[in-house]
Amino acid sequence: MRKHILFVIVCLLLALSLNFIALRSPAFSDFYAEWITPVWLNTYGRVTGSLPFSIGEIMIAFMLMLVIVTIASGLIAVIFYFRKKESSLGVRASSLCKKGSVLVLYLSCVTTVLLTMNCFIYYQCSRLYPKSIQEDETSLEELTLLRNYIVLKTNELSLMVERGENGEVVYSDSMEEQAVASMQALGESNQRLAGYYPFPKKIIASNFLSQQSMKGYYFPFSLEANYNATMGAIHIPATMCHELAHVKGYLFEEEANMLAFLACINSEDLVFQYSGYLSVLNYIDNDYYRAINKNKEIYAGQVAIEDRVRRDNIFVTEQKWNKIEEKSLMKTETIKKATQIFTETTLKVNGVENGMKSYSDVVKLLLQHYQNLDLERVTQEEYLVNAGSQNQTE
Repeated sequence: MRKHILFVIVCLLLALSLNFIALRSPAFSDFYAEWITPVWLNTYGRVTGSLPFSIGEIMIAFMLMLVIVTIASGLIAVIFYFRKKESSLGVRASSLCKKGSVLVLYLSCVTTVLLTMNCFIYYQCSRLYPKSIQEDETSLEELTLLRNYIVLKTNELSLMVERGENGEVVYSDSMEEQAVASMQALGESNQRLAGYYPFPKKIIASNFLSQQSMKGYYFPFSLEANYNATMGAIHIPATMCHELAHVKGYLFEEEANMLAFLACINSEDLVFQYSGYLSVLNYIDNDYYRAINKNKEIYAGQVAIEDRVRRDNIFVTEQKWNKIEEKSLMKTETIKKATQIFTETTLKVNGVENGMKSYSDVVKLLLQHYQNLDLERVTQEEYLVNAGSQNQTE
């Protein structure tokens, strides 16, 4: 019993100490992210990354099963105890409950430490983009130019990518390799993004992930970037890069979105470029629509999003949704609501005041990124290129 208590105390003290230091010193968090994180990635991360399946997903499933078995065996033991009946089943159930409880306790302690080292500390790092940028006022003119530029790029690239018989975007090479290469290229100008990356992995329970409206997950206790294999293929490149940004310690969602965008659009791969622009299209288009007070007449006067882009931008096709709903044990709305509450709470606990809305803060970062570019001139040039591409296609 003493050794169990000692183990718990050591783990809690370690986690609390690291969190306390990180909260008090952004310099410590920055040092940790730049110098300590690569050590974990090149040791523990290489081990988990070498396996073809998601260790994190299996760990979660195992933990859930362990908790269920422990609770069930505990209930059986309690029933026999109150009935005051001697039974081998009751004895075995009691023994199983005790062993399960100890294992749950140990795993919970280890998980807490891993979450601290591979997640919580990163929320105290200096921001990649100063917070003041997100608080700057945005002019409608700037927002309009950026929105039209992004739309034109998606329209243009949608004509250039390879497609299958049904019009869906196809990719013959390894997206995982290309995603890692694209992120490593960013490492040339940002030391934290350089070095080893584990290959992103498919989530086995991708249908369940779709019900959560999630494209991917970063598992801090296994240092893995995971993606939803059920969603449209064009969403996968940007999602991979987004989750790989988390692996390198960029936990703030708008920064991970921005890094994924930059990794994709700077790639020589057209599918990755398209995925990058498409990944921010909804954010910029929605922000613009709200900025004009949802005036449909004004909106109609801007560059139109092509129908093929809208089709590509669908998260999960209706056919796939039907299959998901048929196999699901729970209603999608219930799962989605629970996920939103959990994600919102997690973000706010870690100091992200606007919760899930932080994803859309990438628009501010995009405006900052393009501030030195004459978007009006570039947009006109892109429009001519796009129009020429359409004429050739027709």
